[in-house]
Amino acid sequence: MVLNAMGYDDNDGKITFHKDMNRICFSPPNDPLLPRKLNAFQKFTKKLGGILFISRYRSTSVHHLGGCNASSDHLCGVCNPSGQVFDPEGPATVHAGLYVCDASLIPCSVGINPSLTIATAAEYVSKHLVRDVLMYKNNNDIEIPVKTDHQSPHSTPEKNTRGDWRSMVIFKETMRGYIGGMPSTAYLKMKMNSRDKKGPGEWKWGIRECHPLLRGKVGGYVEFKAIEKDKLHVLEGKINLCKVDCRTPYTQYMHYHLLLAASSGSRYVLEGKKILNPYLFALNAWSETTTLHVTFRKVIMNNSGEDEMNLKGEFHISMTELLKSLLSLEGNNRGRLIRLLLRTLLRTYIFQIPRGSHKDFTISDSCLKRYPSSTLHEIKTEDGFFISCRQWKCTRIPLTLEGPKQPKPVLLLNGHSTESYSLPTEPNDLVRTLLEEGHETWLLQPRLHPLNPSNYFTIEDIGRFDVPAAINKILELHGQHTTIHVVAHCVGGLAVHIALMGGHVSSAHIASLSCTNSSMFFKLNASSMFKMWLPLIPLSMVILGKNKILPLLETSKASRRHRLLQYIARWIPRCERCTCNECEKNMQGRFHC
Repeated sequence: MVLNAMGYDDNDGKITFHKDMNRICFSPPNDPLLPRKLNAFQKFTKKLGGILFISRYRSTSVHHLGGCNASSDHLCGVCNPSGQVFDPEGPATVHAGLYVCDASLIPCSVGINPSLTIATAAEYVSKHLVRDVLMYKNNNDIEIPVKTDHQSPHSTPEKNTRGDWRSMVIFKETMRGYIGGMPSTAYLKMKMNSRDKKGPGEWKWGIRECHPLLRGKVGGYVEFKAIEKDKLHVLEGKINLCKVDCRTPYTQYMHYHLLLAASSGSRYVLEGKKILNPYLFALNAWSETTTLHVTFRKVIMNNSGEDEMNLKGEFHISMTELLKSLLSLEGNNRGRLIRLLLRTLLRTYIFQIPRGSHKDFTISDSCLKRYPSSTLHEIKTEDGFFISCRQWKCTRIPLTLEGPKQPKPVLLLNGHSTESYSLPTEPNDLVRTLLEEGHETWLLQPRLHPLNPSNYFTIEDIGRFDVPAAINKILELHGQHTTIHVVAHCVGGLAVHIALMGGHVSSAHIASLSCTNSSMFFKLNASSMFKMWLPLIPLSMVILGKNKILPLLETSKASRRHRLLQYIARWIPRCERCTCNECEKNMQGRFHC
């Protein structure tokens, strides 16, 4: 049986190294509690009927402490409180990069098991070590390589040549704002490099890729006192001042991606973008170019058990900070950077030239999953026209549930010639969301749908005949006592209002009604009154002449009058337009309706 008694000693032990004899001598510390320990051990051994054996030096240590004691100066210790080793040649200096972070920092016995004390001391020193390394990296513009899954373990980072340095443009940017309602400040240092795999002159503004000088790396730090007491230093940061999504080719994004490291060991990702919409010819240009919409999340390690963190907020840059950023520009290409940036802003706000097409869109891996299977029902309306309604059956919730426990079916009504709810190329849509919640989903394709052979009908016909026919089909399958949720957009909302207020559909069959961008109460505001004052309808009727039917599909033939109206519709202010001609023709319909 091993007997161990913990306590304090006089802290007068010494370790001496004799250079001549190449020996290390140890003088144990004086233990004033030793007589009491021996007395207690002898009584305990006598009760057990055993024999007491004592170690050679009487007092020993299970966890060895001391040897590189921490102290406020070099006369009383080896290390400073941060674990840095003192330089004996310079009493006020330390050996750069040399740290001690184990039990040898603790100068004396702590009286209890020191395991947690040792771990605390090591964590404290590591915290200062990480902070000093990141500060050294930022002050000397040294990049710390971050290994990725695709990087070879034997690969080495490329070194900057003199030509690379001359091609760089460096500037600083300070932004302040709130993330998750908590104040935060970002002090960033941008390093833009015009060198790229493509040679100069190969860059064309008609393609989606922006000039390499508008892309670069980011350093600096973020202060977020509500999350971390110390600074969050940027381990790896990227910036793209002219990023474009092919689904919104007229909109320009300034994208930031920062991997942040805290001295506590935690890592965070801050991602933000400035959204530049070509609406009303740069009316909102100042607020859009100085507002960064950010998301802040914590990187969760495998099996760490930490709670997820996903916060949203905004950063803003003031006029003073913007002027400071311009004055901080360094590099031979700083004038070229300003010209390129102004050129992108003119293209976005004034000339409104797209940087791609919807045809360039490629489906991401997350969208390659099989879309839920559906059944297409052909329905004959009261006036003899055939419409279609697509049904998605839900398999998550058993249909044996009755009463309020069973989710009610949902009927979706799109706007005119636009698909808002079934989006197979997107990571998620309303159809898949409703199916996950256990709702059977129906999508009406009325007589004004572009796939139907004729469009000599009105919205009133949809409300009088199409909506009632779709609801009757659902009641036919589920019973007359079934109630239905209806979700409608734009013209679909107007049609379902016509159906309800005209008495074509009974409100007893409607569980709920949700309409977006629809005139539900027909209250005219100042903007609507101004639009009514404008002679839009008479003007469009004069332009179209006798042929009032707008060709919707690309294969349809358009007259000169149609093309003139299309040209006028292109200049109607809007946040984003599509490069597809069908969408432009749809906008003509909105213009003359």
